[in-house]
Amino acid sequence: MAKTIWDPQDRAALLARARSLKPDSRPQWGKMSVTQMLRHCTVPILATMGEFKVTHKKTPFRFWPMQKLIIYVLPWPQGAPTAPEFVITEDGDFQTRLAALHAAVDKFASKGPTQPLQAHAAFGPLSPEDWGALTHRHIDHHLKQFGA
Repeated sequence: MAKTIWDPQDRAALLARARSLKPDSRPQWGKMSVTQMLRHCTVPILATMGEFKVTHKKTPFRFWPMQKLIIYVLPWPQGAPTAPEFVITEDGDFQTRLAALHAAVDKFASKGPTQPLQAHAAFGPLSPEDWGALTHRHIDHHLKQFGA
């Protein structure tokens, strides 16, 4: 079973790892600073809840089995492309960005899997189960990037 943002234990473990980051944490790959990464992980959650606009793309990832393979099975490459709106170039305050990620995760989880969920920019409409796994996996991927 995939880890999911909907599971309180999975979510708590993920946020504990995020709290282990430091303002001077350096990436093991990629160009983002730790504050850019924290914002990069926050904005897609806001987009999922309809609080941040993102342009949708027509990609082969919108279709089964690619959608499921990427969300649940295939390893994610380092430096995989992302929506332009999720490319964060400005640094921010570490504590502010960490608190914003925590707040977005908590808000998303508290609304639960029955909340209205927006379509993903690349994957299109997703089930609540897919959103829970994808959100967890995305944050996990970037925490690993920073050794957390």
